[in-house]
Amino acid sequence: QAQLVESGGGLVRPGGSLRLACAASGIIDDSYIMAWYRQVPGKQRELLSIIWPDDSIYYKDSVKGRFTISRDNTENMVYLQLKSLKPEDTATYYCNAGLLTTPRRPGQYWGQGTQVTVSS
Repeated sequence: QAQLVESGGGLVRPGGSLRLACAASGIIDDSYIMAWYRQVPGKQRELLSIIWPDDSIYYKDSVKGRFTISRDNTENMVYLQLKSLKPEDTATYYCNAGLLTTPRRPGQYWGQGTQVTVSS
């Protein structure tokens, strides 16, 4: 079995920061490609960032310089640091894991999501 559990979401003011965490367990280990997505109701889920086992990283252009992905293989954790948050960053954020993940194809495992709301 594989499990991804996100945490760290919440309500934050514009310009604020949050750190999202994703705890991976089961068969998901440091050989997996990890990613963060987000989704707004009524819209498609969008890719934000990918981190490969060799620590190569991809970012969606709109979050470059504001979001930072990282992984801690000893703890089997993946993080997404969110900075300079804007109201349009409001969404449910999802952790994703797979062995064949690309920017065009998500991995097969998803977490349940954590809500981020940016509002004054």
